[in-house]
Amino acid sequence: MNTIKMNGKINHNRRRFLHNATMTFAAAELATIGSADAQSSRVNPAQVPQIRPGTNTSFGSLKQINAGLLNVGYAEAGPADGPAVVLLHGWPYDIHSFVDVTPLLASAGYRVIVPYLRGYGSTSFLSNDTFRNAQQSAVALDMIALMDALKIQKATVAGFDWGARTADVMATLWPERCKAIVSVSGYLISSPAGNQVPLPPEPAFLFWYQYYFATPVGKAGYAKYLDQFNKFIWHQASPKWNFDDATYDRTAASFKNPDHVDIVMHDYRWRLGLADGEPKYDELEKRLAALPPITVPTITLEGDANGAIHAPSAAYRNRFSGKYEYRLITGGVGHNLPQEAPQAFAQAVVDVGTF
Repeated sequence: MNTIKMNGKINHNRRRFLHNATMTFAAAELATIGSADAQSSRVNPAQVPQIRPGTNTSFGSLKQINAGLLNVGYAEAGPADGPAVVLLHGWPYDIHSFVDVTPLLASAGYRVIVPYLRGYGSTSFLSNDTFRNAQQSAVALDMIALMDALKIQKATVAGFDWGARTADVMATLWPERCKAIVSVSGYLISSPAGNQVPLPPEPAFLFWYQYYFATPVGKAGYAKYLDQFNKFIWHQASPKWNFDDATYDRTAASFKNPDHVDIVMHDYRWRLGLADGEPKYDELEKRLAALPPITVPTITLEGDANGAIHAPSAAYRNRFSGKYEYRLITGGVGHNLPQEAPQAFAQAVVDVGTF
């Protein structure tokens, strides 16, 4: 698919609309959660060297390991005895979001693990009978199982989108396994019941795909127009990121996973209460539905040009009760923050480990 092109007037109007929608959502979140002062600081680039985004294009050979319900495909870099870091991608992205972050951390002495989540790349279910479930506790348990398989007792967990949510869940349910976390866009734990509160029209517009996926035609449309659909989401979520077709295509290969469509559909339908989870996760989800505070050291990040729906930092500040810092990454950085600003993301991983 060719890069989507718009004239200047449409681009201007679209940026203004996305800004207004985000501000409307921010007001709704503040009303629901309550306001708080966010800590902030400028990113200090002294420890991690600068890198031009897109410098690296591959991880070399990948590894596979049985872990829990899955055979997980993952990249690994750095010394085997280094402090462990697990980097988690979101939708519609994959491990290439960390293709520049990984060598920065590996060269700093970290053991870096970058797995494909269930439904992506070379990760597969060990049994055809396993329910293709994407509820938040199930995905987090995948990562605990992966750490067990790799004999990693404790790690810094860092991610964005689904990956940030997973880091938040891991830190909440298994804080003893998380040395610290880096979470793009803050506190992303939710529940189907909590998601029944209607959003105003403008922020609801930013979630258009979620409502589209709730329908049979949405699932069929996603499967039929997979590449066009996800490239469109990339443009919506990162309106100032001038990625090329080769960059997108490297990630798009991971969407050919035979479980991808089912996993994506279940994720967004479950969030809205339109698809059931599995009873074995009920107790975990009950704990998460209370929106408990995260106690482990945390840095939250936000890009100044994130076109995806996101709450302001003040709205979630009180969800973090441990050592905490918020950083706004400037320069037109969108939703795929680790790929668009790899040095800033890697710096956060390094810094949070010193809290």
